[in-house]
Amino acid sequence: MKKLNLFSLVALMFVMFSAPLQAADDGAKVVYHVDFSDVTRYSATLTSINNIMNAYENQLMNADVQLVFVGHGLRFTTDDALKGTPYEHDAAMLERRDELKGRLDALMNSRGVTVKLCDHTRNEINLDPAKIYDGIELVESGVFDIAILQSEGYAYLKIQ
Repeated sequence: MKKLNLFSLVALMFVMFSAPLQAADDGAKVVYHVDFSDVTRYSATLTSINNIMNAYENQLMNADVQLVFVGHGLRFTTDDALKGTPYEHDAAMLERRDELKGRLDALMNSRGVTVKLCDHTRNEINLDPAKIYDGIELVESGVFDIAILQSEGYAYLKIQ
């Protein structure tokens, strides 16, 4: 009987400790969607991404976080003022552009966040791809990319 109790205890410990480790080994997959022009909302998105990266790291979880820009989100991927387009930089954007660019750069280069821009949106206004911030990947269709990521198990987040 004593061996059975020891065996049961070991089995229980294995179950208790292996489930959280399995989740951490699998990591976490999240895609953020930016299709809006509001600077404050975009700033909140960057803060949210940084917070989720901190939480994953604190839990010793690998994180695959992707940020996909579509439509009005284009304005956050370039220093071009986009004059005469629906995505033109306004006073709020011009005032905070350098700060937001620095935060995005830190997420990409220090935190490993993958950043993508819808090439349909870029093409719509004939923006030279060279004017897009370094490190941003052009994808044929941002919404298609988001849909594929969701089908691969990515959680979808959009700051409201």
